Amino acid sequence: MNIKKTIVASLLACMLPAAAMAKDIQVGVSMALFDDNFLTIIRTSIQKEMQKDGVKGQIEDAKGDVAQQLQQVQNFIGQGVDAIIVNPVDTNAVKPIMDQATKAGVALVFVNRRPQAELTDKMAYVGSDSELAGRLQMEALAKAMNGKGNVAILLGDLANEATRDRTKGVEAVVAKYPGIKVVQKQTAKFMRNDAVDVVSNWMTAGDEITAIASNNDEMAIGALQALGKNPDHILIAGVDGTPDALQMLKQGKIVATVFQDAKGQGEGAVQTAIKLVKGEKVQKVVDIPYQLITKDNMEQFTSRNLK
Repeated sequence: MNIKKTIVASLLACMLPAAAMAKDIQVGVSMALFDDNFLTIIRTSIQKEMQKDGVKGQIEDAKGDVAQQLQQVQNFIGQGVDAIIVNPVDTNAVKPIMDQATKAGVALVFVNRRPQAELTDKMAYVGSDSELAGRLQMEALAKAMNGKGNVAILLGDLANEATRDRTKGVEAVVAKYPGIKVVQKQTAKFMRNDAVDVVSNWMTAGDEITAIASNNDEMAIGALQALGKNPDHILIAGVDGTPDALQMLKQGKIVATVFQDAKGQGEGAVQTAIKLVKGEKVQKVVDIPYQLITKDNMEQFTSRNLK
């Protein structure tokens, strides 16, 4: 009997560290910007998933500052976190973050914005294929344009891979249509107010524009505000599938948006971080697929990207 008790006690002792580790995982999260509707949905999803999984930690706002984000990562490491989740300010400036995490032996997960660097051990990216978003968006516009007309592209933050890849996707589709031409391409930094200014300037300059392909929904809505009643019936499409964009789609003010699963990205980032901490094997790129949203199928997306 004593031998049996000893064996049971030994087994329990072996199991306890694993259970304790699962309960005591500490994660630091650095978001590029709190003041962004779509990133807010991701942040909320991360918070809820951490609570659900019993993960402790904190979420910091880098306020669009590369240096501040690096400092936050260094602070997380100093606090002894097991993993760090980063929504990068600049996808081309992630190497110092990666170096710090590698040196400290801390798991690192990038979310939503794909880092422009090769990921090493204990690292992963959770997000979506930005070029596909641009292709889906422009195919919808090309169909609405009957294959001819002038397109203006509202670019996001130029430091962001999503801007480059979504635009690349748009331009790849335009290249397939001899009757469609890109006549304007300007950044509005993913921001609604900046898009109002950019599109207002286009209209003042008298540019002949048939459609506007916007790198995200916020700028698409800014374009709508600049056009007012849109007397020229300029066609607009966005990316993200935010609640505001879906409302515009329902009213027939935009042609389409492309659903980016903010909830899936946030949950995926936390789950991937936990797996890395536990030493489990994960894919270097965890793809969360994009889906085209039009007026015909929008009902199935109305509750998907809520804050």
